[in-house]
Amino acid sequence: MHQDLQGRVALVTGAGAGIGRETACQMAARGAVVCVNDLKDEFVAPVVEAIRAGGGQAFGIVQNIASREGIREAIQRAAEHGGGRFDILVNNAAWVRYQAIPDILPETVERMLDVGFRSVIWSLQEAVAVMDPERGGAIVNVASVAALRSAPNSVVYSGIKSGILGITRAAAAELGARRIRVNAVCPSAVPTEGTQRNRNAERDAARIARTPLGRLGTVEDIARAICFLASDEAGFITAQALTVDGGVTLTNI
Repeated sequence: MHQDLQGRVALVTGAGAGIGRETACQMAARGAVVCVNDLKDEFVAPVVEAIRAGGGQAFGIVQNIASREGIREAIQRAAEHGGGRFDILVNNAAWVRYQAIPDILPETVERMLDVGFRSVIWSLQEAVAVMDPERGGAIVNVASVAALRSAPNSVVYSGIKSGILGITRAAAAELGARRIRVNAVCPSAVPTEGTQRNRNAERDAARIARTPLGRLGTVEDIARAICFLASDEAGFITAQALTVDGGVTLTNI
């Protein structure tokens, strides 16, 4: 067990599965008190139980963060679990649908914006209110390589993830004086429950063939990057977008 996050209090949104779940587990293994957020207790409880079974500290926060009031409640409850302390925020939650331009529906856009974009803005506002101005804190936003290069049927998704990078840079500029670092990770497609519907053996093989490191990424790869950006090892890193993609975005093979 690493101890580079010892005693830190962290909230990971959308932590009931995939990248969020693995991030919560890795942060707990590094000594953080982790607040596991998701929509339903059936998603949250198994993650909390697994962390505690491994000797870590975790609390469940069942909360819909797709509103200003929801994300405020989640962060306030995380600070309460931390005895008034709040150090790390991981904005991981997302609701994703891929649609061709003629098929995009207003309700799809609104829900994707609420969960994946507006909640990030409101979370920044609330984090400023609860993070200690002397100790500071770390915020990591989960974006995507879709913010850097896009495919058909991803207008809304790519637009939101591109916006997350803009939010990350602007927030880093504004919050640096409060010792709050703000960074993003840009994962490529990794196998998770959420990406299963858009994957098949042929697509996976094509992605692997285009990737210099010759494999798909894993949730462990992404979580390690998030933990690094949240730790003191990244203490002079802010406003950055760390691409975790095996080299596929910036190469052409």
